[in-house]
Amino acid sequence: MSRTTATVAASLPDHWEQLVTTALLGTDRRTPPGVAPGPQTPSDLLDAAAAATVRRRAGLCPARPAERLRPAPEDPRPPLPPAAARRLAALLADRPGASGGGRRGAAPDLMELLPQWLQAANARGYAAPPQALPALLDAARGRTDLRPAALRFAGPRALWLARLNPDWRFALRAAPGGGSSAPDLRDPQGIRRLWQEGLFAERVTLLTALRSRDAAAARALLEETWATERAEDRLMFLDSLRAGLAPDDETFLERALADRSRNVRETAAELLSALPASALAARMAARAAACVAVDRTRDVPTIVVEAPHECDAAMERDGVVAKAPAGRGERSWWLGQLVEAAPLGTWPGRLGGRTPEEIVALPVADDWQGELHAAWCRAAVRQRDAAWSRALLGEPFAPEAGGPGAVSLAERARLLAALDAGERAAWVAGFIETHGLSEAFQLLGVCAVPWAPPLGRAVVDALNIARDAGSYPWSFSGVMGLAERCLDPSEASRLDALLAIPDEPEDAAPGAGSYWSEAFQRLVTTLRLRGAMLAELAPEEPAP
Repeated sequence: MSRTTATVAASLPDHWEQLVTTALLGTDRRTPPGVAPGPQTPSDLLDAAAAATVRRRAGLCPARPAERLRPAPEDPRPPLPPAAARRLAALLADRPGASGGGRRGAAPDLMELLPQWLQAANARGYAAPPQALPALLDAARGRTDLRPAALRFAGPRALWLARLNPDWRFALRAAPGGGSSAPDLRDPQGIRRLWQEGLFAERVTLLTALRSRDAAAARALLEETWATERAEDRLMFLDSLRAGLAPDDETFLERALADRSRNVRETAAELLSALPASALAARMAARAAACVAVDRTRDVPTIVVEAPHECDAAMERDGVVAKAPAGRGERSWWLGQLVEAAPLGTWPGRLGGRTPEEIVALPVADDWQGELHAAWCRAAVRQRDAAWSRALLGEPFAPEAGGPGAVSLAERARLLAALDAGERAAWVAGFIETHGLSEAFQLLGVCAVPWAPPLGRAVVDALNIARDAGSYPWSFSGVMGLAERCLDPSEASRLDALLAIPDEPEDAAPGAGSYWSEAFQRLVTTLRLRGAMLAELAPEEPAP
């Protein structure tokens, strides 16, 4: 080091930022601190910078070492069979392309098969391969419908990974116990601490998990802080009581009827009306029964309706909304809410000991039938009453597609959900045979997978009829997509005859035959792929 450099190094403090600024501006505009102006100033600046650099490096304290990452937890479940692991990798690697104007080609849509694959893998209790976890979390991030099954399959290692990548933090919110502070449900102090101090999402997850394990303990936890919760939080917490709803919840729900929030009051009333023995259900039954009776003086016994003339404070407290929507009469609006909330067991005794089928078959005076039957439909859905659902659906072969009580396809779909899987499939099969596929899409969505043989045959026969008619398959693309996911894979061999391009009728749309052939080819290929998927997930038999 030169004498000048040594002098500068000894005399200059470490003004690193000032040296950088001087270098940027130039020594002709600014002189470095402690350096005399002159022709040597640029050299002195470089000497000072060199000395400051050495000083800064020599004086740097070593950083505190980061805490070593804890290993991922073990997953005790059995590993996937090798063929199933390869299939999972292929499903996760598939990315659907852009729409081609309705023509999808003959290749299966692998991403649409992933939910079914996950369901089958979870049913067999397999663990996810560690190398598949990032792609599995990415898939669940992009599709919320995948998250419950994907996170269950991914197991504890996915939560370990999610804490390391902000893009996967959704897993910590969605999975019970995903939060870093989530306590053991057998630890009362940890539960109470998280309930008192946790974030809202953590508290909802905690309450939901605890409710499934100990409904009374979850309700008691909620009661402790109920008065201090925000209205929107009270609504979410109250909604968690739907799981495991029981008569023991009535006292708490009755108090919630006096809540400051209208939404909370309405939710509490809805939950109470789902408890047929509750005091609210009895009050609603008395009000509804006063509005509906049988007139036996007519030639044919007829239901007569006298809708409420006012909505008093007691009705509002029990969840009746006083203000009718636009286009609805107030009295019919109030009547519908009373009948919907009344236990369906009210009506046989009130209407002459008749069965639900006999009650639904009675004529209703003064054009009240639509309103009354629609309210009974909503009550049957809320109370999951199979007898009333069956009566309101009517026969699937009836000329009127809606049945005696249903007001829409969506309402019929909800009524079907109260029936067992076999009866549901048989009803929808009969509906398709009578009314075709165009009205049946929503109904198919509530049927158990794989579809029962009668339902599968009805769907394939209806598609074949449309094919022979020469119409384009695009209008049936939704049903065709459902068939790919829901038909029993054993049906594939029966469909081989539909793969050929059919002869097109004179009035057929040009090219429709080749489109139908392509659609059926995709259906058959997908069914065989689903069959192979299930076979790959079967446990390997030990060698003899």
